[in-house]
Amino acid sequence: MTDSSSDPDPTPTPTVDDAASAGDRDGDGGGIAVALSEPCALWRGLLADPAGLCAATLRAACAAAAPALAAAEISLVLADDAFVRTLNRDWRGKDRPTNVLSFAALDDVSPDRPPEAPPASDEPLLLGDIVLAFETVAAEAAAQGKPFADHLRHLLVHGLLHLLGYDHETNEEDAQRMEALETRILAGFGIPDPYVDHAGASGIEAGAAVPPARPPATRSMAGSTGCACCAARAARRACARRWRR
Repeated sequence: MTDSSSDPDPTPTPTVDDAASAGDRDGDGGGIAVALSEPCALWRGLLADPAGLCAATLRAACAAAAPALAAAEISLVLADDAFVRTLNRDWRGKDRPTNVLSFAALDDVSPDRPPEAPPASDEPLLLGDIVLAFETVAAEAAAQGKPFADHLRHLLVHGLLHLLGYDHETNEEDAQRMEALETRILAGFGIPDPYVDHAGASGIEAGAAVPPARPPATRSMAGSTGCACCAARAARRACARRWRR
């Protein structure tokens, strides 16, 4: 997906939450702007303030994983299963919805080499896109006996860490490092360790690679119904244009 004409054609045109997009520059992670699109209205049936919850979670994750990052932007899409199924089919070769997809914008970042904004730039560094599917997230939370907001925060943190170069597929050490940081960030919101308190429900497994004709999907997380974070930079750039329409 390299231009808007080849974008998937899922669902209604998103709207952008200006308050979340502008961002609060005060406090830890305050330089992280979250451009929120909500093509699915169902999220507001379970969350009083989805923009506030998502922005606070992503900023906390950035502050923990990339503390030197003074200004950055994350595109977040609160979508439905149909929307995410299209992306999952087109970029991972899996014709089914999943709970979260991440499209990383940066190359050459890792836990030991976190991103930093270019010193001469007046624009925030674009980290990438995170897209969530309402029905799948809600069903997982119910099946695992978790509050919906807690499960959403976990998926946001996990997706954001993938944008920052964290990986749990290469080896067990990397997976444990990522899980430990997720657990620490979630503890700041009073959320128990999801890998202990819900044994098996948040297990990690490797996702299948995207077919060679597509951009590679190199990172994947799977929970009870199979969630995935895929790094496809050409797709991310096209998606970002669509979210902001």
